[in-house]
Amino acid sequence: MEEKAKRTVRASVILAFVIIVIGLLINSRIQAYSLAPTSTPIELRGYPLWAIPIVYLYDYFSHGWICLLFAFTIAGIIYEFVPKEAITKYMGSSKVLGYGLALGMAPFLTVCSCTMVPLFGGVLYAGAGIGPAISFLLMAPAANILSILLTGELISWELAGVRIIASVTVALVAGIVISKTPWGKAVEKEHQVDSLASAAKVEIAKPPLDERLWSALKFGGYLAKQILPFFIMGLIAVGYLEAFLPEEIIKEYLTGVGGVLLASVLGGPLYTPTLVEIVLGRGIWVKEGVILSKGALLSWLMGQPYDIANALAVSRIVRWKVVLTYILIAWAGSVTFGLLYGVLSGSL
Repeated sequence: MEEKAKRTVRASVILAFVIIVIGLLINSRIQAYSLAPTSTPIELRGYPLWAIPIVYLYDYFSHGWICLLFAFTIAGIIYEFVPKEAITKYMGSSKVLGYGLALGMAPFLTVCSCTMVPLFGGVLYAGAGIGPAISFLLMAPAANILSILLTGELISWELAGVRIIASVTVALVAGIVISKTPWGKAVEKEHQVDSLASAAKVEIAKPPLDERLWSALKFGGYLAKQILPFFIMGLIAVGYLEAFLPEEIIKEYLTGVGGVLLASVLGGPLYTPTLVEIVLGRGIWVKEGVILSKGALLSWLMGQPYDIANALAVSRIVRWKVVLTYILIAWAGSVTFGLLYGVLSGSL
């Protein structure tokens, strides 16, 4: 009885923490409190070189800690409590349900392109169709919960919304196209799990609620340890970019069709760790609160799924024809949506 009481108290404390975190974010929205840095280039230039990153980091974290704390906490809760067995089961279908589940759940199950690869292998080996698996592979790093929150807070919620639409479209097209190719079908057949072998199911007792809640927070902490060092390095680079990058260079080289093409190459194959692409994009394409080229910035942000490092890792799970196919589709989608958004928004 005493043990049960301890578990109840522990679960209550963790739930109270989660509720407080959610409440802080809601309150910040009600109060219209800025979660993005407020330092201007002129202000940053007034500091010694060594002090610029310190000032910028303090400026960011004094505003953005609420958003980050919320994002990592909720990512852990979702990762722990979403039934992954159901996901792998229903993603085995190459029909609408399989794609819908892949696109809807991928952003909540992984936030980093490096952690996405083993999960992709897991769902494929568990019997997922090649189409939904590829959609899962591309959707997770392109529009995960952390990247969308940070895109909205640091840049604009309009761009965050467009990023979701573009990512869904590209991931869906890539999955469907690859599922129709001979090499895609061959990989699916190779990895398909025999349903008879999985007919016998073993019922596994779930851990107590307090343990699951603690595991959720630990996973959120794990994500923070994996991502925050790169994020801080990105913020340091952005501090200098915002202070000294001449606006004339951006207008001359990083706008127009050429700017979109350049952004699609820099933001994708060269690999920018998750979330770092957002702060770097803000530093390069956003000046005095104005996005100088929305098209190029969107193309930059959409580069996450087709970087070289993770393509090499994915090639160990599927054939290179599959990898090259989704890279080409993701790159073409990055350029297409960058140009389209730039034209429609009047900011190419």
